[in-house]
Amino acid sequence: MALSFPCKASLNQHIQVKVNCSNNKYLQNIKNLTRTLTLPSISSSPHESLQKGNWVKLICGASFEDVVDIRNLSLVYTLAGVDCIDCAADASVVSAVNEGIEAAREIVPLRRPWVMISVNDDEDLHFRKAEFDPSDCPLDCSRPCEVVCPANAISLVEGKSTVELPHGTGSPGALKGGVITERCYGCGRCFPVCPYEKISMVTYVRNATATAELLKRDDVDAIEIHTSGRQSAFFRELWNGLGDAIRYLKLVAISLPDIGDSTISSMNTMYSIMEPQLDCYNLWQLDGRPMSGDIGRGATRETIAFAVRLAAAKDRPHGLCKRSPCLLRMHVKFISSAGLHLLLPIGFLQLAGGTNAHTVNGLKKEGLFQTVSISSNSKDQTLLPDSSCSAQALIAGIAYGGYARKIVGRVLSRMESKQGIAHIEQYPHHFLEALTEALSLVGTVKSYDPSLITHRRL
Repeated sequence: MALSFPCKASLNQHIQVKVNCSNNKYLQNIKNLTRTLTLPSISSSPHESLQKGNWVKLICGASFEDVVDIRNLSLVYTLAGVDCIDCAADASVVSAVNEGIEAAREIVPLRRPWVMISVNDDEDLHFRKAEFDPSDCPLDCSRPCEVVCPANAISLVEGKSTVELPHGTGSPGALKGGVITERCYGCGRCFPVCPYEKISMVTYVRNATATAELLKRDDVDAIEIHTSGRQSAFFRELWNGLGDAIRYLKLVAISLPDIGDSTISSMNTMYSIMEPQLDCYNLWQLDGRPMSGDIGRGATRETIAFAVRLAAAKDRPHGLCKRSPCLLRMHVKFISSAGLHLLLPIGFLQLAGGTNAHTVNGLKKEGLFQTVSISSNSKDQTLLPDSSCSAQALIAGIAYGGYARKIVGRVLSRMESKQGIAHIEQYPHHFLEALTEALSLVGTVKSYDPSLITHRRL
């Protein structure tokens, strides 16, 4: 049984900063990069990106609550052109995301990505924290937990004891520190490497009532419900607990793992629960190998395999929008390899769990990466596939979590090691470096010109 906690986050010191962009060559390069690459690619709204197949979502982490890092990540990836930023269902975290978005829009006037909050209906890997008592750790431990943590969420230092031993000698002290709770996002990599088995994982379930209040904020646009897909009763309970807050949303996403032959029936059951109250777009997040995109190239294979199977399914639920009746009749038209004109209903499928810089190439090999040109007649959309596109190519986009945080996070870490906690635009050299990393990733989906994404130095 998972523990139930109200929404809570550790607040870092709030930093107020104003930056003079006009006289700084680095910030001018940032403006130029964004205007050249990002603005033309995100002139359409997020829901049009879903329809076109070039939707990109940044996953800050359902349990990641370091508000300074979240603010900086949101700033950088907004400028890089993401369509959505997914974060923990916590008021302070949501405010940090929106602060980052608005900081980006002050630098370059671009459209606002949707803000999504993540919740769970039962125990879930994304909703847990590592926990241990550092005083129980032997002083001679090699501390592999510190080394393996991708979020720098474990810090151990040797403290001096004030206990006096016989003959006036002091005790050898004990380790202090432990898990930095707001930075831990529950990946679990520390758990198996502890040589003394001192680490445990504490799970929690987001509070439905507090979540419903967050959904009513004018700066929250979407929700993602993480579910195992095996217990519809838990899903129904959460959905009912959200009540009329659903009507404030532009998108409802369901994140679920591949549960084999039961996946489609589970999706249809959940859709039937949502459908009477669903007044917005619906997206299915295919969670291949959770929280693993930063590990290596092969981590993306599971989510691609999941996508291949579901894209070919004919009985999965569709992503419809009651607000736009035309979408109920809208179909994607494309020409199959046999030359036949085929019609398939719109259904938004998005990859996650193991996604990284190799995901788009993997999709292309399977014929699942495509673009859609929307004509003026919304009832007749034409799919413009690449040469390898197959009849089942219906992937709306990709969500990047661990990998996206890693490539920008290492820049943030270098900045903070020298400057301390700061807003990234205070240090334009690091800012440009972080944006270049983000553009390189987002650009694989948005089709940015890689020759224009270069580090520019004074």
